[in-house]
Parts: sequence; structure tokens; C-alpha cells
Amino acid sequence: MGSRGRPHGSRAPEEYDHAPPGVSRRATRGRADRRRAAKRAVRRKRRSLLREIPIIIVVALGITLMLQTFLVQVFSIPSGSMQNTIQIGDRVVVNKLSPWFGWKPARGDVIVFKDPGHWLDNTAESPQKDGPVLTTVKNVFTFVGLLPSDRDLIKRVIGVPGDTVACCDSQGRITVNGVSIDEPYLFPGNAPSAITFRVTVPAGKLWVMGDHRLISADSRYHMNDATRGFVPESDVVGRAEAIVWPVPRWQTLASPTDFSGVPGTPAAAAGRENFDQPSALAAAGPLPAELPLVMGMAAAWPRVRARWRSRR
Repeated sequence: MGSRGRPHGSRAPEEYDHAPPGVSRRATRGRADRRRAAKRAVRRKRRSLLREIPIIIVVALGITLMLQTFLVQVFSIPSGSMQNTIQIGDRVVVNKLSPWFGWKPARGDVIVFKDPGHWLDNTAESPQKDGPVLTTVKNVFTFVGLLPSDRDLIKRVIGVPGDTVACCDSQGRITVNGVSIDEPYLFPGNAPSAITFRVTVPAGKLWVMGDHRLISADSRYHMNDATRGFVPESDVVGRAEAIVWPVPRWQTLASPTDFSGVPGTPAAAAGRENFDQPSALAAAGPLPAELPLVMGMAAAWPRVRARWRSRR
């Protein structure tokens, strides 16, 4: 017998003719309908999950963008210019919140800053030209800290606005405002500088140097270009607070006290926090390397879960 005349999805009466002993045909039909309804519900939930996954991703990335714009960002280190303080491949978390409240870099701070004037050209950190697809993929991985940025640098602040920085004294040490600086963070075997110089840091600028002085293309190597070796404070992304990956390298990056004897200048002292006191973020200890992305996912999940429950 054909199926014409029966509603879609219904079964022919003879399909219920062979009910188990002691069980009515009505009960058999009821259980069959419930099984079909349960299967349909499972299929709906699977389709719903597939529709919700893009929502989770979009919401998580949106929250991640907010966190990395205003709170913290993870950077992967591609070069050895800050060895041994920071090694190649380390991931550091940068505090981007303090600048919103008037923080200014202090002597000894390790900072991440935007390339102020083609400093990355012709260096090991120089950006590579890739196709549009590969560039997009790299930007996404850089955004969450899985790849190094090709537009930012990391160095240590040696001079702030108004400071006179020079190399070197009779013992080969850097001087700041006439005070010789002991630098225990220097790479073993490195002299404080193989280049002699004497500069006065202009207002709104910084003088920065890497801890591995022999290979760091820092302020000293750009005294003759348009920047004159100075980094605008407006180009500072934030202060590097901690190494968060790999796990055996977890440590905070507190500013050294070696600059405590340097006399301040009105320009240098204005609006700067005490560099002897670690910030709240540094005191909290190392943070997971993909903290912003994880926090974005965590924030998006309750909303999506509530929507799933409402559909049951």
C-alpha cells in the first residue's frame, strides 16, 4: 500500500500490528513517537550548537580586543636584544592600563613601544612581506601573543625627559645626570656600551637600550636618523610586567633600584610613579600567556549557555 493520503512522518497502521505481548498498539505508537521526537530534538541541538559556535568566537574576540586595548597584552619576543633578562621565544605580559591613568615610563622600566622611525628596517626583527592571507593569519596569531609583533620593540628605559645620559665614566659605566649606574642586568661579558655618546633627552622623549648591548640596535644606533635615537612617550604601548611563558621562566620584571641615586629633573619627575614600587599587576604575579583570549571566552560562555538552556 502506498503512502498517499497519510500525513508526512506518520507510519502505516500495519507497522503497529506486531506489538509485544501484553502491550497495546496505542502504547507502542506512543513510545515510537517519543523516540522520534527525541531524535529530532537531538538533531536540533546539534544544529543549534553549530550556529552558536560563530557567536562564541565573535563575542570572545570582541572581549579580547577590549582587554588587549585597555588592560593587558601578551608579546612574543623574537630577538636576543634583552638577554638575559628576556630570552628569545619568551612571552611577556604588558600593562596597558597604567598609561590611561597618567603613568609615565621611569628609569629602569622595561617597555614595549611602537617602532618610532623604521628602527626595525634591516634588522633581525624586520617585518617580512607576505601575501594577504598569510598576513591576516599572522596578525591574528600576533594579536593573541602566539607570534611576535613586527611593529613593536622592547627595551629598557635609561633616560627620561630632561636627563643627560652619557657613556662612559672612568670605569666604563653609563652615567645619568652625572651619576654612574651599575647595571646588573647586562648580558654577561657585555660592556655598558661600545659607542661613546652624550645626549640630553628632550621633553616627551625617552632614551632606551637593550640589556644585550652588543646586539641591541637601540637608541645609540639611531642618533643620526630622524629620531636622533629618542622614543616618543606617546609611542609606548606599556610596561612589561612579567614573563609568562615558558612556565620555568615565570617571573616578574620589577624595575631595578640602581637608578635610585640619580637626581631627578623637573621634566623627569613630573607625573612619574616611584620605580622602586612594583605596580599592582606585577605584584599579582605571572598571568597565563593567552589571558585576554581565555577571559574573552569565559565572558562569552554564560550568555551562550543561557541561550542553549532556553531552547530546551
